[in-house]
Amino acid sequence: MILPFPYGLIAALGIFIAFPLLLRRRYMNRMGGAGGSSGTGTGGFFGMGNPGSSAVKYVCLVCNNKHKGGTCPRCGSKMQRADF
Repeated sequence: MILPFPYGLIAALGIFIAFPLLLRRRYMNRMGGAGGSSGTGTGGFFGMGNPGSSAVKYVCLVCNNKHKGGTCPRCGSKMQRADF
């Protein structure tokens, strides 16, 4: 009603695409981000941020060593699985 036909259609499509993206970005910022971990233990899914919950440990697939970091301190491999 405010804009002529082609411009109004483009504006409406832009709003219907941009609005959910903005909502998703705001929700992900509240939950602690998509890929980065804050290290504080707050937020997250499935109760991962509850106080008193155990930290995730990793098991090296090469030497079967349990550790916390990204690479295995024993052999230096980056192939690992999560152990809850």
